[in-house]
Amino acid sequence: MLSEISYSRWREEHQNILKEFPGKNVKLLFSGGNDSSLALDFILRAGKEFEFDFETHAGAYPVHVYTDVEKDRITSYWNKRGVDIIWHELGVTDEIKDEVNPCLVCLKLKRSALKSNFLRTVDDWENLVVIVNYSLWDLASYCVEYVLMEISSTLDQDAGVQKSSRILETAQRFYPLLRMKEGYMVFQPLIKYNTSEILELITEKGIPTLSIPCKFRDFRPKRIFEKYYEKMGIRFDYEQVFQYARESLNLPDISSYLSLSKEEYLLNIL
Repeated sequence: MLSEISYSRWREEHQNILKEFPGKNVKLLFSGGNDSSLALDFILRAGKEFEFDFETHAGAYPVHVYTDVEKDRITSYWNKRGVDIIWHELGVTDEIKDEVNPCLVCLKLKRSALKSNFLRTVDDWENLVVIVNYSLWDLASYCVEYVLMEISSTLDQDAGVQKSSRILETAQRFYPLLRMKEGYMVFQPLIKYNTSEILELITEKGIPTLSIPCKFRDFRPKRIFEKYYEKMGIRFDYEQVFQYARESLNLPDISSYLSLSKEEYLLNIL
């Protein structure tokens, strides 16, 4: 079965955003996974059509996932298409393996490196566009997570504090575009598409992705939920998921993020 996603449909929906990119400092955050690989394909094609340049940044951690062989394989493919991936080496060993939740430590490490890089290299924040990559399955998983946290927080005060922090972090991913107070934009090109659809198109196009699964992936609730959606053959609709999150789960309004300082947003939210 052919995927329901296509570049032409995606371009049509996002053309008003893409028209703003020429002359901007566009940075795409790349992981080598399905979502970011399709996003890179779409942004590359859009860049040629709308005449804008962009940089591709990747945090090469955990080390056991981003081996030299893996990076070379992926880099070779994208180099042939005119993309130069900037790999940021964040460690030489996977020291996080001894942590209670290595995924949280890994995330903090990547955020810290991202903040440091941006604050060091970005001079004109009004000209910056950051492209991050989440899918509709991520949003659906956050909804399930919020429901479970709601039940837990009624029994445990500490869980309530954790819930508030977690929701503030994840809820911003429901919004395709954020225009922050300091002028920069955060664009999420694939949040309206199911992971299964993204994988279908990646496979059809022969785009390489990381082949070594992360040893710590099951520490992330959304990865566990994804296995369920896959086995059940479930596909979601973005508008329905967004409406449910807003009306039933008190999804924070977009204004909750637009007033955040770049330091707070980059370190604690993005």
